Amino acid sequence: MQDTTLWWLLTGALVGLEMVTGSFYLLMLALGLVAGGLAALAGGSMIVQLSSAALVGTVAVVTCYLVKRPRADAPSVRRLRSVNLDIGEIVQVAAWMPDGSARVHYRGAQWTVVPAQPQQGLSGGAHRVVELQGNRLVVEKI
Repeated sequence: MQDTTLWWLLTGALVGLEMVTGSFYLLMLALGLVAGGLAALAGGSMIVQLSSAALVGTVAVVTCYLVKRPRADAPSVRRLRSVNLDIGEIVQVAAWMPDGSARVHYRGAQWTVVPAQPQQGLSGGAHRVVELQGNRLVVEKI
């Protein structure tokens, strides 16, 4: 079997594994394997093939990581209405418990709510959902 065939088989296997797992980083590593295959096709030695595969794969993974990482100024996903349709909805808080939480009836079930700013005075009434933390609604007074 020629070196190029081995590189293309490894590339295909890695792309197939990416389709099963959904990890975009495996596609970046597959790009490295393509670079190794192209080096083999150009007649490079095994050292050149391995070096080009490692270099391209590493650069692709690092670039992908730097592009995909969350930015400091980006809003939390838990606060986006496009992700969670509960954001912006109104709930009625009857009374707050001593631990700073309350129970409300919302969407046909009992939910635990916590205030967005716990240091503020807690009073009942209408509150707007601003975030979801697990199965708790984070609310602010309207």
